Amino acid sequence: MKTALITGITGQDGAYLAALLLDKGYKVVGAHRRSSTPNLSRLQSLGIVDEVELEPFELLEQSNIRRCLEKVKPDEIYNLAAQSFVGVSFEQPIYTGEVDGIGVAKLLESIRDVNPKIRFYQASSSEMFGKANPPQSEATPFHPRSPYGAAKLYAHWMTVNYREAHGLFASSGILFNHESPLRGPEFVTRKITLGLAKGDFPIWLGNLDAARDWGFAGDYVKGMWSMLQHYEAGDYVLATGQASTVRTFATLAAQHHGMNIKWEGHADKERGKHDGKDIFAVSTALYRPAEVNYLLGDASKAKTELGWEPKVLLPELASMMAKHDDKASTPGSGLVRLCSCRPKGSGGHAAHP
Repeated sequence: MKTALITGITGQDGAYLAALLLDKGYKVVGAHRRSSTPNLSRLQSLGIVDEVELEPFELLEQSNIRRCLEKVKPDEIYNLAAQSFVGVSFEQPIYTGEVDGIGVAKLLESIRDVNPKIRFYQASSSEMFGKANPPQSEATPFHPRSPYGAAKLYAHWMTVNYREAHGLFASSGILFNHESPLRGPEFVTRKITLGLAKGDFPIWLGNLDAARDWGFAGDYVKGMWSMLQHYEAGDYVLATGQASTVRTFATLAAQHHGMNIKWEGHADKERGKHDGKDIFAVSTALYRPAEVNYLLGDASKAKTELGWEPKVLLPELASMMAKHDDKASTPGSGLVRLCSCRPKGSGGHAAHP
């Protein structure tokens, strides 16, 4: 039995990855920040909270990292912990740099000292590309446009450096946007589907023209696992190869509710209407100081070397999320209930509802 340590296990990706690894027969240890009431709702929603061992963990404290590695003795580490909100990174650039950048260096150095045979996965991000021309692949020069993207880029290059300088099996997954019913309400996709379910109109959005390559998180965690099973460490883009705007996602999600959204106006005056009512509206307060306008991934390397391909594309993803939040908002269910789906692994659980 292999042992996997997942940092950030209480997040969307951590929960899906834990379910996948359990289905594959792993012992799964979840590293989480110490708090009086850790948020285990995603693990509970997948029905795996009792199958995962939890271990307090702090990326900013290297002695704690070392003790954790010595205690758990993992074969694989998946580092998903991060300050993951791009908008927040403009308000908290130093903290974001310490957690998303320096914290990864501390983790890599601890692996080197405790057991350099541990296989390591770093959650890199398409936000590292920023202003780079699409499509973006592993060979595309990076141009981050946020403190989050810059911090992730430092961690990415440190992962490469520890692989090349110290021989660690250290791989980076450059994941483009991936969503699910487990996504936090702070992210625009879930904000849209929750707002539609609650009928809380208008739903205020930022840059409607921002285009993203959106996939399903349950597909992407399979790519993470595949990277650490490959015979050689490396860097891989995971993406669908299709980009759509925030406007398009909102339109698709609204279709689940029988709404045919008509977009009127321009820039901050634009509105998405149904039967003359404003369903979506633009707020310039939600614009970022430096926008990333177009992210489109080329996952050819992952397809060729790992055999990885996305199964769920945007129309199905938007419908899946809208359907889940609509069902959860019905009387007696409550919005606290999350998706009960598990990514399909050897145990044969459904990949999505």
